[in-house]
Amino acid sequence: MLKIRHISAIVFALFSQHVLALEPFVIKDIRVEGLQRTEAGTVFNFLPVQVGDTMSDEKATQAIKSLYNTGFFKDVRIEAEGEILIVTVQERSAIAKIEFSGNKSFPSDKMIEGLKQIGISEGLIYDKSLLDRAEQEIKRQYLSQGKYSATVKTVSSPLERNRVGVRFEIEEGIAAKIRDINIVGNNIYTTEDLRAEFLLTTPNWMSWWNKNDQYSKQKLTADLETLKSFYLNKGYLEFSVDSTQVSISPDKQDIYITINVTEGEKYTISDVKLAGELQVPESELKPLIKIAKDDVFNRQLITESSKAIGDRLSNEGYAFSNVNAIPEINKENHTAAFTFFVDPGKRVYVRRINLTGNTRTRDSVLRRESRQLESAWYAGDKINRSKERLDRLQYFDEVTIETPAVPGSSDQVDININVTEKSTGSVQFGAGLSSNEGVVLGVTVNQQNFLGTGNRVSAQINTGRVNTVYSLSYTDPYFTPDGISRGFDVYRRDVNTQTLDIGTYNSSSYGAGVRFGLPLTERDFFSAGLTADFTKIDLSAGSPRQYLNFCNNSSGCSSNSLALNLGWTHDSRDNTLFPNKGVLQRLTAEATVPGLDLQFYKLEYRHTWFKQAFKDVTFMLNGELGYADSYGGKAFPFFRNFYAGGVNSVRGYDNGAIGPRDFDPSTNQDFAVGGTSRIVGNAEVFIPVPLLKNSSQFRLSAFVDTGNVYAENQSINLGELRYSTGIGVSWFSPFGPLKLVFAKALNEQEGDQTQVLQFQLGQQF
Repeated sequence: MLKIRHISAIVFALFSQHVLALEPFVIKDIRVEGLQRTEAGTVFNFLPVQVGDTMSDEKATQAIKSLYNTGFFKDVRIEAEGEILIVTVQERSAIAKIEFSGNKSFPSDKMIEGLKQIGISEGLIYDKSLLDRAEQEIKRQYLSQGKYSATVKTVSSPLERNRVGVRFEIEEGIAAKIRDINIVGNNIYTTEDLRAEFLLTTPNWMSWWNKNDQYSKQKLTADLETLKSFYLNKGYLEFSVDSTQVSISPDKQDIYITINVTEGEKYTISDVKLAGELQVPESELKPLIKIAKDDVFNRQLITESSKAIGDRLSNEGYAFSNVNAIPEINKENHTAAFTFFVDPGKRVYVRRINLTGNTRTRDSVLRRESRQLESAWYAGDKINRSKERLDRLQYFDEVTIETPAVPGSSDQVDININVTEKSTGSVQFGAGLSSNEGVVLGVTVNQQNFLGTGNRVSAQINTGRVNTVYSLSYTDPYFTPDGISRGFDVYRRDVNTQTLDIGTYNSSSYGAGVRFGLPLTERDFFSAGLTADFTKIDLSAGSPRQYLNFCNNSSGCSSNSLALNLGWTHDSRDNTLFPNKGVLQRLTAEATVPGLDLQFYKLEYRHTWFKQAFKDVTFMLNGELGYADSYGGKAFPFFRNFYAGGVNSVRGYDNGAIGPRDFDPSTNQDFAVGGTSRIVGNAEVFIPVPLLKNSSQFRLSAFVDTGNVYAENQSINLGELRYSTGIGVSWFSPFGPLKLVFAKALNEQEGDQTQVLQFQLGQQF
């Protein structure tokens, strides 16, 4: 007689299934029925029984609960047919595909990635509650864009094999615009002045780009904080935002914002004091305080003063110091006295420096750039400098430094340096374009971090209509453990000046050199090198007389020289590409060794100063001086003359066109011949390129240039300086640095060659 025992679970989550009593039996076989997508092995894996076990009421209940809890099934039945256990399941529907319609603001692939975060994806179980949540999340994203009329509807379509297709039908609507921002209670500053401080604004000609006319709660919160900072930095200590109302029109297209404020009275500083455990002489801390008695109250300066004192203490090992500016307010006189209370905490030292992320670069390369040492007192300035030095290596996309406290210790920290490495080797086949050089073709094989050692190897071939260069160089920046570098160079350079407004000649030079570098301080660097050079000159009948005289009166148009090169560099710039602050000074000297064909020396000095005067506005002043002469009765080699003019010196004048000139009767033209002394000056202001304000690769500038070159028998006459002015744009493009200049020569003289448009694309060598 066939005995069938049936146990079902329709809604097992409510534990309402009926379990029939069954007599225990030994399972001889297990059969699974009702599967469409799920593998039978999945059911066997979750069953708490197997062939050979004794089946009972308790195990049947456990089996139903286990299978139902997987979430794969909405109904589970267990039957016994003789000694065969039959498991019948009804699978939940699975999502076969997800589609979107009407979405323009958010790409479908990005929305699919977002749905995965909340458990909705193709192949997963269909869950209506999760879809409802997804609808709300998508709508919330549109609300954040100011599209308050946006609607999101989910449509589910059954498919074969118990699957479901999900489609999100979206009507984005139009983003609501801020029609008015009204400030109530302001008497000292006009509403227009205050709204100028806000990020949010009413529609204007730039709104299509920055979207600042679309309401955002986060942006409004930031604007309210900006408004508060504006008043507090102007002395209004009691300023407050009393309330904020945001209303929307019935058609959900217009937003109106009303802000109620209380300005209060302007406060001045009545006294400034230091208190607490200073640990650093008071004479060193007081200059760090940026406010003084009788100054107008300024919260920003007080915050900066507290931070400066804290930074100074961190340099002495007090990594967890607290500096609080405690006010004493006199409301009757509208004054405030501030006491900067210093709590240095314990002095801590660095237990260990941990390095992570450097899979190619050796640990020693990172450690030698660190100015903070293990087992030494913590020093905030040294840690910051370590990060700067690692960034300047250009080996890493990102460098982060953390200083967690050592667990169980109150006077120790670890320094965790994590780097994200980038490719430091490259083989480049490219071209550059210059208004002076024409098309420049180049092949460069460069490895800045050779075999992870930090050594630099470079081979270059660059061709232009003026300069053709072949070079090979190798540099070991840590030839000695204390940072003395050593490098070797081999080169060949061919020059053809026929396309320039200077005296015509061709030269071919090749040579080799060795150089050393010595770091004097963190910002100062001394270099020395020795270069052997052989140069051959080819002249034509139209070459300047002084060129011809040099070849006739000297050792001819072939010459050997051995030159000693010395240099000093001071570099405190915050960025080598687009600096905003700092100074670059460079002094170089070159002198040939007596007894060879060429006997001369050259001195050059450059001083460049950067200052960020306002937000996103940087001023630059640059001055350059050069002087050269021969000795031992030898003539100065004309091919080592100074030149001025061009995109990298005095813009608006042709390359090398400023200075002494000679006349060629055969062509009835004159041309620049260069000189032995040179002066150049540049004043420039840099601002972001409009519409690209947040880009770090573009800068727009306005400039005034001046300069001149003087012959060997001339003295420097400032009255003969040439001047120019104009605007320019710089772009660090994927093809190399781009400079584009529109310039106007202001006082060109007869014979000067000028250029209104000058440009340079690609690195020139």
